[in-house]
Amino acid sequence: MTKIREIYRCQICGNVVEVVNPGAVLSCCGEPMKLMKENTSDGAKEKHVPVIEPIEGGYRVTVGSVEHPMLPEHYIQWIELLTPTDVLRHELKPGEKPEAIFMTSAEAKDVTAREYCNLHGLWKG
Repeated sequence: MTKIREIYRCQICGNVVEVVNPGAVLSCCGEPMKLMKENTSDGAKEKHVPVIEPIEGGYRVTVGSVEHPMLPEHYIQWIELLTPTDVLRHELKPGEKPEAIFMTSAEAKDVTAREYCNLHGLWKG
């Protein structure tokens, strides 16, 4: 059974989906999709864990304490800021800076961020 805000990936074609309405098992290419674990640490932590910085009227989210590469073969596809009521997403392309600005009045204690690397998967900060 899927849960709201979970991220799933097809092991065959690479399709990635986020659950908006919870329900049955997701499938793609005739196979069940894989639930992506929200990583917070491993050998690549310094390049993947999102860092949230409060700014006037919202938050800046940067990816990693060391800037992540943004090459066609290895890049951050998107960054999300999650609040109790909203999911704010900024999609990125190779060559762009791995950061995003999100305007929201949500309290800092209530926000988390996550990002998706095309090679290393889902990361939460």
